[in-house]
Amino acid sequence: MTDFSHTLTTIAPPENGSHTELVRWAFGRLNAQDVDSLRGSWWTSDTVVYLPTGTCRGSDEIAAYFEQTFAAVADLDLAIVAIAESGDDVFVHWHLTGRHVDTYFGIDGTGARIDFEGMDHFVLADRKVATNTVRYDQMEFARQIKMLPPDGSLADQALKAAFNAKTRVMGIARRR
Repeated sequence: MTDFSHTLTTIAPPENGSHTELVRWAFGRLNAQDVDSLRGSWWTSDTVVYLPTGTCRGSDEIAAYFEQTFAAVADLDLAIVAIAESGDDVFVHWHLTGRHVDTYFGIDGTGARIDFEGMDHFVLADRKVATNTVRYDQMEFARQIKMLPPDGSLADQALKAAFNAKTRVMGIARRR
């Protein structure tokens, strides 16, 4: 008996939509964990995505990044907070929620809920992504998964004091 449960039907982007509508479509595909629809119709072999964790080049690397993210973050939801379009540029302020359940860039799953905001800057060419620059607060993410102590806590103060002592020992000059 053949198992067709993993067969996906790809969903094409809106044919005559604005750049904003294309980005909204892409966020919908990401929330559906549908990288197959994004390959070729959104990402190309020339697409470059600049992430806080590194750079992905081409649709295969970008798809692999998102597949790792989907495995590591259960219940991942990317909600668009605001979006602005100017020519071929689209800026998106987003809000991500989920639960860190599996290894994500070398950090084992913690089970912690994550809830933070970030921004994407898409540059589109021929209705596809030429480049995408993604930014979010990595320290906030690290605090939420308990990799870093809460800001201002005793543990945070001790960590900063140890770092400052190391800086002084290494003779790194202050700029004034």
